[in-house]
Amino acid sequence: MSLLKNLYRSSLALMTDLYQLTMAYAHWKHRAEELEGVFHLFFRRKPFGGGYAVACGMETAAELVEQFRYRSEDIKALAALKGNDGRVLFEKDFLTYLSTLRLKVDIDAVADGTLAFPREPLMRVRGPLLHCQLLETALLTIVNFQTLVATKTARVCGAAKGDPVIEFGARRAQGIDGAISAARAAFIGGASATSNVLAGQLLGIPVKGTHAHSWVMSFETEMEAFEKYAEAMPNNCVFLVDTYDTLQGVRHAVEVGRKLRKRGHEMAGIRLDSGDLAYLSIKARRILDQGGFPNASIVASNDLDETTIASLKEQGARINVWGVGTKMVTAQPEGALGGVYKLGAVRRHGGAWEHRIKLSEQAVKVTDPGILNVRRFRNAKGWIGDMIFDEEDGAGVSRRIVDPKDPTREKLFSRRSESETLLRPMFRNGRRVSKPEPIAESQARAREQLAMLHPTIRRLLNPHEYPVGLEPQLHERKLALIRAARDARREGAQGGQ
Repeated sequence: MSLLKNLYRSSLALMTDLYQLTMAYAHWKHRAEELEGVFHLFFRRKPFGGGYAVACGMETAAELVEQFRYRSEDIKALAALKGNDGRVLFEKDFLTYLSTLRLKVDIDAVADGTLAFPREPLMRVRGPLLHCQLLETALLTIVNFQTLVATKTARVCGAAKGDPVIEFGARRAQGIDGAISAARAAFIGGASATSNVLAGQLLGIPVKGTHAHSWVMSFETEMEAFEKYAEAMPNNCVFLVDTYDTLQGVRHAVEVGRKLRKRGHEMAGIRLDSGDLAYLSIKARRILDQGGFPNASIVASNDLDETTIASLKEQGARINVWGVGTKMVTAQPEGALGGVYKLGAVRRHGGAWEHRIKLSEQAVKVTDPGILNVRRFRNAKGWIGDMIFDEEDGAGVSRRIVDPKDPTREKLFSRRSESETLLRPMFRNGRRVSKPEPIAESQARAREQLAMLHPTIRRLLNPHEYPVGLEPQLHERKLALIRAARDARREGAQGGQ
């Protein structure tokens, strides 16, 4: 189902930083709209100190590109902007140009749910430089956030070791749009359901929920509250038992559960939302089993994350379902993925591509030049490493990668190992060429790919480094461009003395 169209119902072309539009105007002003570029969207550091990320947001980004138009209200808003001198920022002819603009970009992207690692392009945008520039902010907004939440959820689900995880975070999310996007990303990352009804309706995600403490507190006794809820919702009885006395609440749930059973219904379980969850779940399990409800689930919530869940598992907690909210949908403690959108090559329309490289005092911020893609290698046991390569060179016959952080370190993949290319065609000349993917398929991909990753890379603390390197030709070209750029800078500095 369409997320952006149904949630916002209007153009999102102005979902951008002003400097994207000022640069586009400058390109247009100098008649440089025929200048083409290739941009790569990637991140530099794995989030949460983990060993991987789960790429997410590609289908949402595709919706944005499909719907990209400057509506009349957008043009009016741009016409009202003023420069530092108080005059209009954009001249009328440029606004007319924008009003008729139709994107002519080629976009290739990894599929939602694909495992990703630093420096690898998650998305590649190629086309008129002006068009590519206008998409930067929105693409980063979508992919950065959803990838971060999907990754956090995969870590939480890994700690839960197969137990269902329900996304409970709508009320703590960063706004309504954040709640919807987080529910989508969490489901792809491995959550089995969401409490967010709108997300369920828009995205087809299963919706789960029971009652709050306020329901119990609105009655004279806890027993009365449980009985009234069971009368109203006999097929949805997970009782929140910690309003007053948790273990007494479990006993009350058992009593009401027996009455439900006589009426032909079964109590689904109880929920613990405070206290020592390990201790209380063990005691609650004993009460439920002795009361004749061995199949009743124990749901836990209360500010959970992967670390807490892993600890509770180690303590022998008898929890079957995990309701995870704040720390998952806000991706604590990261805050942001830090993905970037960098230029790799330019050309005049129909000419040869010229590689571009961004230098920095920080080695990690030096970009990889070219028109990049990724080959992922595997053997019978799973993924064994990734090669970043320039498509102009072809995928090549090379099976050797060079570590971009340490050129003396190389890895050679066996000829018996298989490989696949990760970036897939999504748009050609502004038209969608890939079919929208059901969200369940994206979730299945994430689950399958995580299973292909060595456990030492999946572990929460001090994970092993997954091998990612540059194809040798790309590595040599990058070094040559760095030397040329530094030589030119050195000559320029000497000429100015």
